This record gives sequence, structure tokens and C-alpha cells, in this order.
Amino acid sequence: MLSTTAEHALRAIVYIARYPDQAPLAADTIAEALGAPRNYLAKTLHALAKAGILRSSRGPGGGFSLIMPAEDLSIAQVIAPFGETADARVCLLNNRACDGQNACASHALWHSITEQRGLTMQHTTVAELLAGQRRVALVA
Repeated sequence: MLSTTAEHALRAIVYIARYPDQAPLAADTIAEALGAPRNYLAKTLHALAKAGILRSSRGPGGGFSLIMPAEDLSIAQVIAPFGETADARVCLLNNRACDGQNACASHALWHSITEQRGLTMQHTTVAELLAGQRRVALVA
């Protein structure tokens, strides 16, 4: 699962990517289209700009636009500024740390699941999300 902030960030990036040849989009426009709180989304968009994913411009006609083509932008890059990782560090079965040296019964399977999730996010671009298809199949 993604945090609410990471989900809003990804939805905003996908929305912006729909209009690659348009002038920068205002935070208000994006927030209204997504049904997201304006101030909250504006902070999220500024975090993406600080991370080098969005270009931010001020003044009349200002707003946000992608720095790179959607074909070069992965889901993992979009969610990374919000501390999202694919790997859980707390045991699913007990309230303790869970790693290879201190593994629980579900550790190996859960690690495999989260690793696959991370690979999928690293290898899926925003353009693929827009197109609704993958360019390449992931290897199991």
C-alpha cells in the first residue's frame, strides 16, 4: 500500500503527464481535478519539484510540469520523496524487527513479495500507467 501522500503524488504526476505540451498546470487545477485538498497537494507538488521530478514556475501562467518525459519517469522515482519503500522492516507476525538474521516464519515469502513490488515500481513508467500496459515483462 502507498501512503496517502505518495498516492496523491502519483495521481498528480499522471494527471500532469496527460498534458505534456500544455503550459504548466496550477496546483489549484490539479487539486480540483483529483479531488485533493489544495494546500496539501501544493506541498506535495513542491516536494516533487525539490526532488527534481517537477518544474515549478511562479506568476501568471505558472504552475507545475514534468522535468523529464513520462517514458523516463518510474513510479519508484515519484514515490521516493515520501519515504515509500517496498520492504517492510517490522515483523508481520510479532512486534519486533524482522530481517534475514532475525527472521520469522513469513519473512522469506514477505521479502519476495515486497521485492517484486519494488521491482515493478522501478520498471513501470508513468507513460505505461497512462497507456495501461507494460513495455517489458518482469522476470520472476
